[in-house]
Order: sequence, then structure tokens, then C-alpha cells
Amino acid sequence: MQIRLKIILFLFSIGLAFPTLSGAENITPIKISVLKFGTVNWTLETIKQNGLDKKNGFKLVVQHLASTQAGKIALQANAADLIVSDWTWVARQRGSLGDYLFSPYSSSAGAIMVAQNSPIQSINELIGKKLGIAGGALDKNWLLLRALGLKQGLDFDTHVEKVFGAPPLLNNLLQQGELDALINYWHYSARLKAKGYRQIMDTHDIIHQLGIDKTVPILGYVFREDWANKHADSLNRFLTASREAANLLCDSDSHWNAILPLTRSDDPDTQRLLRSNYCEGRITHFTEQDKQAIADIYSILAKTGGSKLVGTVKQLDPHLFWNSNRD
Repeated sequence: MQIRLKIILFLFSIGLAFPTLSGAENITPIKISVLKFGTVNWTLETIKQNGLDKKNGFKLVVQHLASTQAGKIALQANAADLIVSDWTWVARQRGSLGDYLFSPYSSSAGAIMVAQNSPIQSINELIGKKLGIAGGALDKNWLLLRALGLKQGLDFDTHVEKVFGAPPLLNNLLQQGELDALINYWHYSARLKAKGYRQIMDTHDIIHQLGIDKTVPILGYVFREDWANKHADSLNRFLTASREAANLLCDSDSHWNAILPLTRSDDPDTQRLLRSNYCEGRITHFTEQDKQAIADIYSILAKTGGSKLVGTVKQLDPHLFWNSNRD
């Protein structure tokens, strides 16, 4: 509790460092708290480098934090207007009186990776193996794999040796031969692919095999509903700028090269795969069918992860998605 209080006080001090701009400037500041090395920074930096915030009538203020949990605390403490998270967290918060909303940002998904010469060719062959899992026991990639295993009569939870850890540590363990396979986030999987590691399947493949034939958003921008209703125009302008920045990164080599230092890689193959995966994750449309698919996936996660993941919220609230066309 003391640590949480210190974080909140620190976040408020950040907020005070970025006072609201004067009405004469007529530009709304939008504060977003993100991981310092998260891939969303590629988008945010492109917005700032190209003045897409000013073009769209707002001022982007990026607050770099050390963990995703710190970002959630910043949002809850009103020290940030936006964070990047998933719809599972939003659903649980809405079930406990949190008024948060979700707007899709990326469908880039994690993957199951093995060494190129590994005998493992399918998830059936994970039984009895040592499996690295990024994100902990409630990681959605892991829970969906468990659900698919149960559908096929395989209990991965009790029949694999689970190794939980930070994504870069797990990548290193796989490369050192200390893991047989690894479930990691998309950008860490891309780094492994560049080194010749092989993908068994990604999370979308798992979802499709679970009977849901949609490629859904994985992450999105998350914000308070009351804030969004008061600043709907500015929020929509930010979302427009985010899409414009992503298109610049994917369609223009010069804009991509401008953010290359943020990829933290000097390897051309790694950079190419990171760019390709980032661009494949762009959200070009979001339909009612996509929302239903997310609700179906949520039901699977609620069953597999239980109350530790979703609390008492067993079904997805269909109103948690931001409607940019609302009055």
C-alpha cells in the first residue's frame, strides 16, 4: 500500500509538470502514460516528430513509466488521460465500478516459439516439455493455449513444466537451450524469428482453432468514460493522429528510419520483422462482429482464468468499446 501511495504521489507530481494550456492557445493537452520501451512509443514519437498532434488540434504529452501497473495506477489516479491495455482489464474494472472504455489500437499477437531444429511441430508435443510463459499465470496467450489444449484433451497446466519470467529473460533462456518452447509477446517473438527461431502458432491461430474466425484487436487505448464524454472531439482527433502515424511508419521508409533507435536493434532482419508485425497489427476496421468475437474470447478466458483474471465479471460488457460517432 505504501509503494502504491508513493506511485500515486509521483504521478500527480508528473501531472503538475504539464499544466493545462491557456485557452488562448486553444489546444487540448492529452496525457498518455506508457512503458518507456513499449512499441506504442513508435506511434507516439511519430505523432510528435511530425506535428500530428498540433495538426489535429491537441498537444500530446507522453509520460514514460516503468511498468504497466504504474500506468493503470496513473489512469485511476487521474494523472493520465490514456494508457494502453487490453479489453480484459477494462471489463474487470467496469465490473467493479470503473468507468473505463477501450478503443482498438493493435491486433499484433504473441506466439509460441521453438528453436529451428526443435522436434516440436505442434502444441501436442509440448506435453512433458519446459515451456516459458511471459506475463505470468494469467497471461491471455497462455490461458488461450490451455483452453485449446483442453478442447483437444490435453491439460497443459499440469503436463508441462511452466517457467514464468520477464520477456527478455525468457528469450535468453530459449536461446541458451534452457527452454523447449516459449510463449512471448509479438515483438520478442519477432526478435527470435530474426535469429532463425520457428513459430508453432500465434495467438490468432489459437483463437481460430477455438472456433472464433476473427482476427481481433489485442491492445487498445484505455480511458475514463466521463473524461472521454467531456473531450470526445479531442479524443477522436488523437485516435486519428494515431492511425496517421501508423500509416506513415508502414508506408514511408524515411518515417520508419526516424524511429529505428526505439526498436533497440541494429539488425536489419530484426527491424524488418518488427516493422512487418507492427504494420500487420494495424486496425483498419472494427465491426459488431469483431466485438462479438471479443465477447466470445472473453468467455473462454473467464472460464480458464477464473476469478483471478476477471473477478466476478463472467461476460464482457458490450458498452466498453468507445463509439467515435456518439453524439
